[in-house]
Amino acid sequence: MTAAAYLADSAGEHQGLAVVLFTVFVTVTLAITAWAGRQRSSSVEFFAGGRMFSPMENGFAISGDYMSAASFLGISGLIALYGYDGLLYSVGFLVAWLVVLVLVAELVRNCGRYTLADVLSARMKQRPVRIAAGTSSVVVSVLYLVAQMVGAGSLVGLLLGGESTAARTWAVIGCGALMVFYVTFGGMRATTWIQIVKTVLLMSGTVLLTVLVLWRFHGNVDDLLRSAVGGSGQGHAFLAPGLKYGGSWTSRLDFVSLGLALVLGTAGLPHILSRFYTVPTARSARQSVVWAIGLIGAFYLMTIVLGFGAAAVVGSDTVRASNAAGNTAVPLLAEALGGGAGTTGGTVLFAVVGAVAFATILAVVAGITLASSASVAHDLYTALRRPAARHGRRDPGEAMEEDEVRVARFAAVGIGAAAIALSLLAQDQNIAFLVGLAFAVAASANLPALLYSLFWSRFTTRGSVWAIYGGLVPALLLVVLSPVVSGRPDALFPGVDFHVFPLENPGLISIPLGFLAGWLGTVLSPEPADPQRFAETEVRSLTGAGAV
Repeated sequence: MTAAAYLADSAGEHQGLAVVLFTVFVTVTLAITAWAGRQRSSSVEFFAGGRMFSPMENGFAISGDYMSAASFLGISGLIALYGYDGLLYSVGFLVAWLVVLVLVAELVRNCGRYTLADVLSARMKQRPVRIAAGTSSVVVSVLYLVAQMVGAGSLVGLLLGGESTAARTWAVIGCGALMVFYVTFGGMRATTWIQIVKTVLLMSGTVLLTVLVLWRFHGNVDDLLRSAVGGSGQGHAFLAPGLKYGGSWTSRLDFVSLGLALVLGTAGLPHILSRFYTVPTARSARQSVVWAIGLIGAFYLMTIVLGFGAAAVVGSDTVRASNAAGNTAVPLLAEALGGGAGTTGGTVLFAVVGAVAFATILAVVAGITLASSASVAHDLYTALRRPAARHGRRDPGEAMEEDEVRVARFAAVGIGAAAIALSLLAQDQNIAFLVGLAFAVAASANLPALLYSLFWSRFTTRGSVWAIYGGLVPALLLVVLSPVVSGRPDALFPGVDFHVFPLENPGLISIPLGFLAGWLGTVLSPEPADPQRFAETEVRSLTGAGAV
């Protein structure tokens, strides 16, 4: 059967059941949000869920925050299209957690309150550092949101008729509206429980599909790989390096750049760092990461099976015909494993996987939106209103709790609108690739400032601000001037060509620039660092003394 015929048979067969399952999940999550919204709306409740979650619960929530549409749909799709080269994403996303476990988790929990800027400003001047860190956090969050909502558009577009532009557009808008509702009314408590429910559903669905793929090939991985080679249309090159990131020096450098971004970017993601504040102690934060590594590791091993399974069972051409970026490989695999288009089993399995993927997207976008709105309220709003507070009834530098929560709710609406608009431009990009860009910006802007602040006694306020902007601005500029935005048929603006930077991912250049800018800003700073404040921060980060 040709790819076009396969998709024609698929269209319309699974809409009803999938919509029912979508509705059930959305209803459950709305009920969770309504329950959480009855809790007291203090800042610690809204931004950190009252710090009442256990390590296991937070580990499941971290996994729910991290195992996104890029993982479930994007990585499997890349493996289905490019074989060995798609494995880089699975390896990079998993290895990144070793950096988080060893260098970040406990120290961030001890030094901060709600956001990355709390850690960076612990020994620096508050206003410039909070403005810089808040700006960077919002930019990274919006880039990450775009990837998730592109996934929502691809999924619902397939459900309602393959390449239906209207369906994809309304899916993005609906997903954005739901995420704003979750954050505005439920805060961190609702978001956390939605992420826990989503993790259970995602792991269950992934295990089911993995078992079915292995059952199809009688547990013989060699047969699976041979069938994947046959279904890929690429021959043995499918299992060798270089199908996507080979052949030219730019492709090889892109491979290195992407690897750096994936491994280093996780430790700078605002929505991941904010999860460490939902547990009572640093020890709980470390235990949460251990739980998360176990869940995430198992999940990424299974995405490898699903990617090769999609190539073997569905065929790379069929996946590409459905979505050029490969984002629909897993739903098509589920339908084929259930018996194919038009069968009851295929319809049920497709609908279940579609609902799980949609749950994945909603949970992740809620977590990202909450983290970015917290940065707007707790960092940008607090810093910008500080001079006015000197003449008012409030203490300088402190925004009252109800003000922060109110501002965060308004910010969620604005961030959601920006993410929706950008998502509509990026509908033809692979989700995992878009997430790779967000990781590159996080690794370039947030990670240098965070590591310098925690481990370098001479680090200054100017160094912190220069590190953030010195990574953020080049990363964004290089993306704008890259083939991702112009100069190719699959670019955001395919009709023009103003790209001068040859790489798709800016990490290879922008990450070193972030570290260099932080060092340069420190050595050129007119005010030396205060060794006493660094000593106090070091004791607090290592022991938890004085942590909130």
